[in-house]
Amino acid sequence: MSFAAEVKQELLQCVPAPCCENAQNAALLLFGRMFSAGELSLLTENAAVAEAYAAAVRYFSGVTPGIEHTKGGNCKIDVTDRVVTEAAAAEVGVFLRAGKKRLRPDAFEKLCCRESFLRGVFLVCGTVTDPDKDYHLEFSAPSGGLAEDLTALLEAVGRAPRQMTRHGAHVVYLKNSEEIEDLLGSLGATETAMQVMGAKMYKDIRNTINRKVNFENANLARSMAASNRQYNAICVIERKQGLKSLPEDLRVLAQLRLENREAGTAELAKMLPEPLTVSGANHRFHRIQKIAEKLEENE
Repeated sequence: MSFAAEVKQELLQCVPAPCCENAQNAALLLFGRMFSAGELSLLTENAAVAEAYAAAVRYFSGVTPGIEHTKGGNCKIDVTDRVVTEAAAAEVGVFLRAGKKRLRPDAFEKLCCRESFLRGVFLVCGTVTDPDKDYHLEFSAPSGGLAEDLTALLEAVGRAPRQMTRHGAHVVYLKNSEEIEDLLGSLGATETAMQVMGAKMYKDIRNTINRKVNFENANLARSMAASNRQYNAICVIERKQGLKSLPEDLRVLAQLRLENREAGTAELAKMLPEPLTVSGANHRFHRIQKIAEKLEENE
């Protein structure tokens, strides 16, 4: 079962309050494949959603439509009985502007009714990506007008959706993980909302660890490069004139480097008879490298 199917399965277990039943059932019909006084239809791969849609038709008209199973494995409901469709359209019409298939701005007095409506919308035209892969929740609205109204409704409940057109479909979507988590929770999918939260926490921890590992690896690479430069410079001096030619402070440090090629400068600084700061050790190595460079130039 996909993550979106899990979300819908959880939402279908929610029982709307009496004041919210109209809203949720109206959303199921209004955001289905077709909604008019002459036809109601839905095409979905989710059998449980098809049953919820059929129940919504019965809720408004008293007639339960049949569910057809297509060769492609989808569930299809197509109602053309004018008595049924006109009865349903009349009931759903209280949520619409006069003479238009657009939501009334004042259609919902209570927050719970708005959330129940959005639950119905998600069931018939919503989907959400597995949070382990990406953060993306979207609604594919049946018309541009309803997409705009859905956007306004989501904004009214504190979300910040965006719109786009994809292959002729009107898509309203969220990409922010916290907004997706909050929306799923408010619709009643608390368990899957927790999955989104858990996935985000895991990714944050993993990214933090990766950043630390990358930082440490970069430091290690810089340290090794510096050690190699110091070692090579000391070898040049030893080969050309011997380490005894160096002042004592440089000779002691050079000898430590030869004996501890992979040690960091900070470690060597602590090994000296009179320990130095890293800055002090680097200054002495800089003098050693200058001597080596001059010897090579003279050659």
